[in-house]
Amino acid sequence: MATLYIEPIHESGEILRLVRAAIESEVAKLELALKMAVQRLAPFEEKYGVTSEHFLASMTAEDLEGKDDEYVHWAGEYKLMQRLQDKLHKLQAITHGSLIFIGVLRIHNVLYFVLLENSSTFL
Repeated sequence: MATLYIEPIHESGEILRLVRAAIESEVAKLELALKMAVQRLAPFEEKYGVTSEHFLASMTAEDLEGKDDEYVHWAGEYKLMQRLQDKLHKLQAITHGSLIFIGVLRIHNVLYFVLLENSSTFL
């Protein structure tokens, strides 16, 4: 495990609030995108009477009326939904934990916020 020492900047409490707000904003965007992805999957699932999970596990393009085009569209929407769920779960895990602000690191004019999920990391 690498250790990174950073000099904290002023008003770390304000930075932490800003980081939390940014994460919460991204969570809201992901929730909306996920809802839209589910809505785009519904017509496929209703048309064929199967879940998207079953579709990917058991069906081929030849099983669909639209063949390759429909398969690629359905599979793409499902993979997108999975990526959105993964990102959402990761961000929700952060917001449900307790963040501790350590500091900010600037590398090539990009700011990196150093946060810990809980204080047990220091023990």
